[in-house]
Amino acid sequence: MTSADASDPVNFHRRRFVRIASAGLALLPTSAVTFGSEARAVTPAGPAMPSFGPLRQIDAGGLSIGYVDAGPSDGRPVILLHGWPYDIHSYAEIVPALASKGFRVIVPYLRGFGTTRFLSGSAMRNAQQAALAVDVVALMDSLRLEKALLAGFDWGARAANVVAALWPERCRAMVSVSGYLIGSREANRAPLPPKAELGWWYQFYFATERGRAGYAANRRDFARLIWQLGSPAWNFDAATFDRSATALDNPDHVDVVIHNYRWRIGIAPGEAKYDVLEERLAASPLISAPTMTLEGDANGAPHPDSGSYAKKFTGWYEHRLIKGGVGHNLPQEAPQAFVDAVVDIDGVRA
Repeated sequence: MTSADASDPVNFHRRRFVRIASAGLALLPTSAVTFGSEARAVTPAGPAMPSFGPLRQIDAGGLSIGYVDAGPSDGRPVILLHGWPYDIHSYAEIVPALASKGFRVIVPYLRGFGTTRFLSGSAMRNAQQAALAVDVVALMDSLRLEKALLAGFDWGARAANVVAALWPERCRAMVSVSGYLIGSREANRAPLPPKAELGWWYQFYFATERGRAGYAANRRDFARLIWQLGSPAWNFDAATFDRSATALDNPDHVDVVIHNYRWRIGIAPGEAKYDVLEERLAASPLISAPTMTLEGDANGAPHPDSGSYAKKFTGWYEHRLIKGGVGHNLPQEAPQAFVDAVVDIDGVRA
């Protein structure tokens, strides 16, 4: 993406199971990867346990994005987007399953996570919804992907929703956990009933400087608590948590997270270059791409009722409730259900 494109995001697009499924499945190439103008392999620090292997790194828009790229290079592209406070390992059991079915599977670290970095030290550590979606399109441009199947949860589902709504020609189909998540800052100004507000306790905490300092000092304890509250029936072990928690050590992580939640409730500004996009998003645009929405039957995080958003999808649409005590991190808690959703929606023709 050129500097002109970065200043005009409205127009710039007009451009791995943790256990290997079989002994012969290679999740990633072992050769060095391109990082700017220098060839480099990037291996994340963390516990010694099965993982994706070396990461790739690519400049896209204003970021150097760390990402997994698995499966045949000419396979149908699928981009899997994680949420907060999770990371790419939410898809550790999904990537090899999809790669073995012929998909090219791309899993990027979002801005503020893992090895993704801002290219400019002076760039605003912005995490408004439009910025996260522009990152996805910029990644697609850098990888020369005209169109991809987008799938995600939490922040990742929102980013996928935005891309599908604003740039439908770039989204072949979509899997969205918790449905339609495009937000309006103006609508978010309206108070919710007390019980509903209670679920957003961390949003209010992050609105204070005490909250920023508390998150910076205790981000792993904070993330573990969010995992437990969002997925009360998921008995994840310490190694599973620690593998993902390393992604929160990103130097921009706190700034990005705090901005995301402050921006949502209107107490932190966004960037003017996204104003036109946000105006369109505030109108809750419809999504025409074939869509599968998923929800876990034990999601402890705030999420909309499926009946409230079904009409937002005007193309082929199906909603699936995933049972068995499945919580907020649905891809990692119910990987087979997520794989099935991707495979099934890929078979739909718009």
